[in-house]
Amino acid sequence: MRPEPDCALCGLCAGRTKIVLPDGNPGSGIIFVGEAPGESEDREGRPFVGRSGKVLSAMMEKAGFSRADVLITNTVKCRPPSNRDPFPEEMAACRPFLESELEGARLVVGLGKSACRDLMGYEGPMGAVVNTMCSIEIRGRRIRFLPAYHPAATIYNRELRSELERTMEIVAGELR
Repeated sequence: MRPEPDCALCGLCAGRTKIVLPDGNPGSGIIFVGEAPGESEDREGRPFVGRSGKVLSAMMEKAGFSRADVLITNTVKCRPPSNRDPFPEEMAACRPFLESELEGARLVVGLGKSACRDLMGYEGPMGAVVNTMCSIEIRGRRIRFLPAYHPAATIYNRELRSELERTMEIVAGELR
């Protein structure tokens, strides 16, 4: 299930250039979920192609896999104005699309606080849950869920890089 090209289910449609659809291998069973498209993603129509995407891709490569080995998506498909966090009603509007993407997953990696809040209902500090395997329910099915730092957080706080590298090692193990 994908949004229509002229989707107007929420107000984010007013400022978008492109709807940003998932990218990568939908058959891998491993899905990375970020918060929302940024400026580069809105321009190209692909998730994680800007500065955060470069960090993510480099960490994947270091762990021995690539973007082509997993599926990458976001909780919302359109860029929020000024890169603000998506509002709950915007996430709710895109939730059916996200659930259809996650339905057959065996592992979902939540990149950042917003994705973890939306998918697992977690409101606390990321440091308390990062790289702690848990599960979420998608359409009546339990799916393993791995909370992770957002690549952007590792740009601003280099101390978090080792945890995101550990996330990538866990994913690499899943891919083997």
